Amino acid sequence: MKTLTRAFALIYRAPRLVVARLAVSRKATVGAALLFVLVMMGVLAPVIAPGNPMAVVAGQNLAPSWQHLLGTSGQGNDIFAQVIWGTRNSLGVGFVTGVLIAVVGVAVGLCAAFFGGVIDNLLTLLANVFLVIPGIPLLIVMAAFLPRNNLSIILVLAIAGWATTARIIRSQALSIVRRDYVAAAIVIGERRARVITTEVLPNLSSLIASVFFGAIGYGIGAQAALQFLGLGSITTDSWGSILFWAQNNQALFQGCWWQFVPPGIFLALTCAAISMLNFAIDEITNPRLRTVRQRRPARRERAALARARSRSAGAGEGLDFA
Repeated sequence: MKTLTRAFALIYRAPRLVVARLAVSRKATVGAALLFVLVMMGVLAPVIAPGNPMAVVAGQNLAPSWQHLLGTSGQGNDIFAQVIWGTRNSLGVGFVTGVLIAVVGVAVGLCAAFFGGVIDNLLTLLANVFLVIPGIPLLIVMAAFLPRNNLSIILVLAIAGWATTARIIRSQALSIVRRDYVAAAIVIGERRARVITTEVLPNLSSLIASVFFGAIGYGIGAQAALQFLGLGSITTDSWGSILFWAQNNQALFQGCWWQFVPPGIFLALTCAAISMLNFAIDEITNPRLRTVRQRRPARRERAALARARSRSAGAGEGLDFA
């Protein structure tokens, strides 16, 4: 019970420490702002675009106007409403996928690194099997045989993506498990669960956060790709289903740019926001990147001083020539 209490305490304090460190990073600020706006759009979708986004509201392939800000689709659906409601679906699938991949990958990687021996060999072999199988064909085959709904997509993405996370966590956890303070905790009789949650897991918090954000981006992009290929639920409103219907209606050849550009922009903005958060976490936790970041102002000052000297030398030569 005490082990669980300490683990929950670490989970409660970790976000506060991460937020405090990320607040000074421009990349983290911009990425968090973009992600916050997208999340609020998804939460407030019933207020921003009330009604059924899949309902036929006007004629087919209408250009953007004041009545329909992003025009209509080939079926007469309002593209603006579909994009707003699709934000909720796409972000929800990405978040749940990221949680599953992070939980499974961290659990497998920690167990393999901490227990070692037969357990490590079996878990590593299982992860290597999934790593050897090509990801995209595996996703396509599994999605083709499972029911076409969000739950199936989340399950497929989690099965195809956990092995990479487990491999990364295992490689980093191996270096932590071999340190003296972990060995001392084991020697004095601490339970293994407590050693993992209090000695090993906190030192992996930054890596886990990075893996989590990467898994969210992977989930959003992979869901859009599967639905674009027609392997997901095309009746569920998401950015991928909008692109599927745009391709099915030959929107590119008909010049209906409003059917595929808005969902593509939202996908790009979401992936960019997640990537900036991921890069910011890497900069904060990586000593080399942090050192380079601290040296940049000094380099800029030296460059400015060199430019000033060259200008003064040029001015002096001009006076001598005169």
